[in-house]
Amino acid sequence: MTLLWMGEHDELDRELVGGKAYSLNRMISAGLPVPPAFVLTTEVCRRFNAEGATLADDVIGEVRQAMRLLQDRTGKQFSGLDRPLLVSVRSGAARSMPGMMDTVLNLGINTQVENALAELTGDEAYAADTHRRFAEQFRKVVGHPPSDDPWEQLLAAISAVFRSWNSPRATSYRRFHGIDDDGGTAVTVQAMVFGNLDDDSGTGVLFTRNPLTGDRAPYGEWLPRGQGEDVVSGRHDPLQLVDLALHQPRIHEQLMEAADKLETTGKDVQDIEFTVESGALWMLQSRSAKRSPDAAIRLAVSLHDDGILTEDEALAMVSPEQVSAVTKPRIAPEARAAATVLLRGEPACPGTASGRVVLDVEEAEDLADEGTDVILARPTTDPDDVSGMIASVAVLTEIGGSTSHAAVVSRELGKPCVVGIGVGTLSDLAGREVTVDGSTGEVFDGVLEIAAGSESDNPALATLAGWARARAGDVDGPLPTVFEAARGANR
Repeated sequence: MTLLWMGEHDELDRELVGGKAYSLNRMISAGLPVPPAFVLTTEVCRRFNAEGATLADDVIGEVRQAMRLLQDRTGKQFSGLDRPLLVSVRSGAARSMPGMMDTVLNLGINTQVENALAELTGDEAYAADTHRRFAEQFRKVVGHPPSDDPWEQLLAAISAVFRSWNSPRATSYRRFHGIDDDGGTAVTVQAMVFGNLDDDSGTGVLFTRNPLTGDRAPYGEWLPRGQGEDVVSGRHDPLQLVDLALHQPRIHEQLMEAADKLETTGKDVQDIEFTVESGALWMLQSRSAKRSPDAAIRLAVSLHDDGILTEDEALAMVSPEQVSAVTKPRIAPEARAAATVLLRGEPACPGTASGRVVLDVEEAEDLADEGTDVILARPTTDPDDVSGMIASVAVLTEIGGSTSHAAVVSRELGKPCVVGIGVGTLSDLAGREVTVDGSTGEVFDGVLEIAAGSESDNPALATLAGWARARAGDVDGPLPTVFEAARGANR
């Protein structure tokens, strides 16, 4: 199957359309505002790879027909100057791989289209900014400057996103997480909405509950006059969602209502990407949120307490590895009291780790291979840094917020992370032994003494442990072993 439209199917196969298109279809079915989109399936990706990384003529023909339909549905013109249609081209694997593959935004623009946008909106700066963003991203993803022909741009971007399935960073990520290399990525083509259009526009990320701590309160960030990549890349320091509530209360209320609906229907904490264009809310993504091990424990229990999950479903949500991470030792109180705090930032993934600060990804991998505990410190991270993050015991960044690439990937890896420490602050730490507390956002001098964790210190863990023991029967041993037995009993 080559191409499917979002919103025309009650249920889609995630393995076929990928997580991105699956979530768009689910949001449309829930009656939420989503820009029109179609998806090239993972079957097309596998065919693309099998045929020498080329798009077949029949696939190109279907894409052209779909773009004509997209023009009809939006009332805009692709490769035209009367109400120009720009699109995003996004990857979407069946299993979430945040930031591992490529995306191109604002596709379809050239100098003539830029001038048309400037005349249409009366804002030359917006039109120029949109063109600049596209050209920079296209060059990075595709590997050469964009053609002036939007159709050539589109086919080149689709091919580049398919190729990104086999990029070194994506391959390394799949190897670490045990994901099959044969699945392939889908490619979603979607009409653009513009968070950089005016002062009533912006972009944001919302978690329906806190993915760091497990608190019930919604948690997220908002960047006025930004586009989606600005927040998740970590290249900007966004505002808290309270800023959106203050300046656009109606939009904030709509967003919270959508979040409640998506969490209930998804039966899990949601990671939601959204854009506001001139005071109108658009939903762009909703998926199960990556969370810290500490949060995973608390969220499983709170989702049960709120009637969203059964006990068995709550147990299935927590892995033995997360249980093991939660019971690991933390900084001893007396050691913390005597320690020197070198730097503070925003906590992005709880946990404690000590090691040598390293600024380079390859050096981090080499030292880790030699048995050295390393802490990767970067201005901000991007997908090319993931292999170094995997090799490290903790991650530090100078800029970016708690929904940045560094934060999201560290939570999935279960590694302590502190972000937004300050521009230019980390270079002086190179080669130094430090201790990172991802729960408080502190970086301490030296290797600090740690104290053993305890089930009794964590009420949510104690609750889950009780459910697990009731299902594990005669299985005894460490708590992660009991959880594994309980999960097996439920299968």
